[in-house]
Amino acid sequence: MKEDFADKELENTQEDPVDNLTNHQSEKNEEIPVDDNVTDWEAKYNELNNSYLRLNAEFDNYRKRTLKEKAELLRSGSERVLVDVISVVDDFERALENVSKSEDVDAVKEGIDLIYTKFLNFLTKNGVKEIETIGHPFDTDKHEALTTIPAQSEEDKDKIVDSVQKGYTLNDKVIRYPKVIVAK
Repeated sequence: MKEDFADKELENTQEDPVDNLTNHQSEKNEEIPVDDNVTDWEAKYNELNNSYLRLNAEFDNYRKRTLKEKAELLRSGSERVLVDVISVVDDFERALENVSKSEDVDAVKEGIDLIYTKFLNFLTKNGVKEIETIGHPFDTDKHEALTTIPAQSEEDKDKIVDSVQKGYTLNDKVIRYPKVIVAK
């Protein structure tokens, strides 16, 4: 008997789920006016669109400014290098003037050696290095093979035997490939 009383009491306290759902929907519809919602969305759209246009214009200005700065940097960088080369050219001009006047061949050779050393120091200072070739293994990424010759021993195979033209790197990037002869 106690169980029947508890079941009836439970039935009376349960709410109808359909009635509960319609009550929530009607409350929501009353709280949000449609005209205010559209106005808010339009204002938000206009704000975001304006922000996007400004950001796009700023980026375009940034891109143009960096391109201009890069071009200026290249011009001024090459100017610095050329100024250093001009001093080597001046030394060569003085040497050429003295070659015809001088009777001491050893002094002329010494002068040309000094100019050559100065020019090599200039190249090293600017990041240019000679690629070592003879006796090193042949590497297609660093060398250009002109021809091959038969190897005299097994350990000489795929090694560079002779260099026809020197190669150079600029800051570890090959700017001129050495032309070599490889033993096969």
